[in-house]
Amino acid sequence: MPAEAQTGAGGTAAATRILLADDHEMVRDTLASYLRSEGNAEVVAVADFDAAFRRLKAGETFDLVLLDFNMPGMNGLDGLDRAIAVAGDAPVAILSGTAPASIAQQAIDAGAAGFIPKAMGANSLVNAVRFMVMGETFIPAAALMAEETPGQADFVKNLSKRQIEVLTGLCRGSSNKEIARELDLQEVTVKLHVRTLCQKIGAKNRTHAAMIAKEAGFT
Repeated sequence: MPAEAQTGAGGTAAATRILLADDHEMVRDTLASYLRSEGNAEVVAVADFDAAFRRLKAGETFDLVLLDFNMPGMNGLDGLDRAIAVAGDAPVAILSGTAPASIAQQAIDAGAAGFIPKAMGANSLVNAVRFMVMGETFIPAAALMAEETPGQADFVKNLSKRQIEVLTGLCRGSSNKEIARELDLQEVTVKLHVRTLCQKIGAKNRTHAAMIAKEAGFT
């Protein structure tokens, strides 16, 4: 993070303090890990909007607030408005893996510091955070051009029964070996199913597939 903006005792660069709220544990842990390891950030991670709001209302100081658009208590852009009202000088941004382009623009229009797709790579995420901490607004061009994301019914109907079973295992964090044992399949067969379902839902890898599935409400 920018040293000139984040300076601690003795003139040393201090970690940027980020409040991250997301109800999906895997997504929350992955994003927090990115920010800590790649961005020298101190991340306070909470599981829902109410927990984030309590910290902000209590006067805790953050350099940036990141809120999942679909988490419990958020109520869409209502949560954004409430967070901005109590965040003080901290910029507030929206995180989402499925929100349509119209929501991205509405969030910016409502005062959000940015709109962050959850599929964003580690380096891009850190750069976006730096940008917003410096007071700029961030929204990727891809988010503005993205098509509406189908709901869970459309999401599931594109997958075979076996692929749904494999995806369920991915969402639990199971390894290919564990999924193979559970479904009585060869591990190489599970790998093929993972590759195919990733192609069908536009996922880069198994972790991304689980993130997309959970954002779509898949259980």
